[in-house]
Amino acid sequence: MSSPLRWGILATGGIAVTFTKDLLKDPSTRGVSDVNHTVTAAASSSSASRANDFLKEVGAPSDAKGYGSYAELVKDPNVDIIYVATPHSHHFQNTMLCLEAKKHVLCEKAFTTNAAQAKILVETAKKNNLFLMEAVWIRFFPICQELRKLASDGKIGDIRRVFADLSISADVEGKFGTQHRMVNMDLAGGALLDLGIYSITWVFQFLYHIQPPQNQKTPTVSSSITKYSKTGADEMTSVVFNFPATNAQGIATTNMRVSYDPDRKNTAGPAIRIQGTKGEIQVYGPAYRPTHYRIIPAIKEGESKGDFEFQDVTREIPGHGMFWEADESFRCLRDKKLESDGMSWSESIVIMEVMDEVRKQNGMVYPEKIESTKYPLEGF
Repeated sequence: MSSPLRWGILATGGIAVTFTKDLLKDPSTRGVSDVNHTVTAAASSSSASRANDFLKEVGAPSDAKGYGSYAELVKDPNVDIIYVATPHSHHFQNTMLCLEAKKHVLCEKAFTTNAAQAKILVETAKKNNLFLMEAVWIRFFPICQELRKLASDGKIGDIRRVFADLSISADVEGKFGTQHRMVNMDLAGGALLDLGIYSITWVFQFLYHIQPPQNQKTPTVSSSITKYSKTGADEMTSVVFNFPATNAQGIATTNMRVSYDPDRKNTAGPAIRIQGTKGEIQVYGPAYRPTHYRIIPAIKEGESKGDFEFQDVTREIPGHGMFWEADESFRCLRDKKLESDGMSWSESIVIMEVMDEVRKQNGMVYPEKIESTKYPLEGF
């Protein structure tokens, strides 16, 4: 077994708890034997005691250090890589802090608030010879890798259209009010960066990522946003992408008030449909943690069968599923790679660019401080 990758956890909220508990699971429970993770430190922006409580909650080793500031965490010589788990609004400043301290980084999605910030992060990582990856965890699910291979191998023919939705049916006023991160513009709140990133990821996996390099062109965008009246954050966003190299379209939608699965029994059908000339793949939600898909053959009029048999497949997850992105980080560092083939710097930037365009088309601007490309700024 190789030496463990020593993780520092920056922020101690719910997603950090889920990630770290997954990270510390025995890799053999997911059929993996080539990785080795440990947690050596965590930091809370509020206090060292909160960081220490977090470390106990997640079952970190007893000698893991708890810090009351992010600046202390990035100075720890026993930390190799830092998982940035703060709100989107803080990703640029927090990740720059880590990179300038010569730490590798796995940064939660959405990567930043805008593409300009993402480009600076990439340049800083490159300059300092550091690994950096946007934590789009579903990219590394075996089920997603399996589906991308099926599509790449031509199972469903030429892919012409992808539908993807992640909508949550929340009591927006009652649950989120005005200060919750989901609707707070100071935290880059709204459906697009929090939920829509998953819908967009499904579109990009099949209409961009698996395409040959000459077909990886930035799509054109047509979009519509409905804003939450209390804060101005988007509560409903719909995007139509046109990929010029393949004449394919992607439709990505997200909504806080209605759900992709209203009765929570999958009665409404698949959250994702990947449609090709020989058939389609249907993926049952949620888009952020799929476990079930169907492959349906296209049967021409007058014929009784298609090019393949109908398949109904379930792939259970032995945990929450966040360990797979950590495993990818381990392997990239082991192999001396600064970026992942599964979530490249260039693709993260293109996705940020199209989300910038969606906001531009609909007049949604975040506060200047969190859109800024200046570093460092106070208050992060």
